[in-house]
Amino acid sequence: MSAELDARGPELFEDFARLLAELYPLVHERLTLERITDFGLLFRWAGHEASAQPVVLMAHYDVVPVDESDDWTFPPFEGRIEDGWVFGRGALDDKGPLAVVMDAVENLLAEDFTPARDVYLSFGGNEEIYGAAAQQIAATLEDRGIVPWLVLDEGGAVVDAPLPFALGDAAMVGVGEKGVLTLRLTARGEGGHASAPPPVTAVGRIARAVDRLGPSTFPARTRPAITRMLSLFANRAGGPEQTLLRTLATFPWLTARAFSRMGGEAAALVRTTVAATMQHGGTAANVLPSLASAVLNLRIALGETVEGTLRRVKRRIADPLVEVTVVEASEPSPESPTDNAQFALIVDAVKTSYPEAATVPYVMMAATDSRHFHRFSPAVYRFAPLEMSKAQRASIHGVDERVEIASLERGERFHRALLRRLP
Repeated sequence: MSAELDARGPELFEDFARLLAELYPLVHERLTLERITDFGLLFRWAGHEASAQPVVLMAHYDVVPVDESDDWTFPPFEGRIEDGWVFGRGALDDKGPLAVVMDAVENLLAEDFTPARDVYLSFGGNEEIYGAAAQQIAATLEDRGIVPWLVLDEGGAVVDAPLPFALGDAAMVGVGEKGVLTLRLTARGEGGHASAPPPVTAVGRIARAVDRLGPSTFPARTRPAITRMLSLFANRAGGPEQTLLRTLATFPWLTARAFSRMGGEAAALVRTTVAATMQHGGTAANVLPSLASAVLNLRIALGETVEGTLRRVKRRIADPLVEVTVVEASEPSPESPTDNAQFALIVDAVKTSYPEAATVPYVMMAATDSRHFHRFSPAVYRFAPLEMSKAQRASIHGVDERVEIASLERGERFHRALLRRLP
């Protein structure tokens, strides 16, 4: 758990690296392993054509902590295999996706297969705390003049009915991801006895500021990836659902309005979101705090900027006595194309492992390590080739995270097909 590194130390991460060497001997024998920072593992698999742009397959091996009060069916760090499922923290995020990459490479090496171009396996050990290892791996490749032909990281999955009116299995491939902005709001006030409060306390000032940052703070806009997603869903639908999807795909302004009113994931697809995640203030029930604060987590929509988002937040708060401090910031990514050979390769590999699923682009709301490659690689996609039900997706960072073994087998098949068919 990278978030608890100071308390637990780095040895568990080294144990994992040693376990990889034990489980995947051919990978470690025939690929070159380079340690980038203390937590970055970069494998290079030499291809037939050394001058061709390489492929980068990414994953991370750190996980988020577990709340000890949560009621897990099996101990969260045991890795229990039960009734065809693997239970444990990281099964989906992101050790399962890492394992299917390694399985595919190991199996291809056993067949003496050599890819058409170089393949890099980029594994970071601190993605959950902003991904410094992946950032340095990306910088290292860029400094060496290496421009990846394709970057594929975690992100979307194979899901059933991704929207209420879009039925059937879909392999959701993230073609872009929202930016991240973490802000701290701070207000000072006069301390004293709570029996004689001023008109606005420090806590009240912060509460008012947070309240002003409602869902309508940022405008709703439909990105091209969302329009293409709706068009593809319409092609598979029938009756009223098809009419609805085609109408939404034809009129982006209508999609933006409809999705924003739906709330939840649908609204997050079309606008920058604001969530107050932490707050602090006060020392006792009868004492006015002299300082109060709140932390906001914003996910910035594609096409917007950190600077513009910060300006809008300050304008909506409209209180010069509330200090706004940037804790963390990263710009939203560009949108990778879907009409190129790289996306076609992903579609082809999906057909091999999930023939019943349509491959559909979308915009990711969470952040991944792949965002560090966008500044110099034009084809960056986010897709973990595993089936994930709604309950499974809720278990990521939650309780009873789990993956079906049959899904892991299909994930391995996806990567094997992708590597075999590299142009």
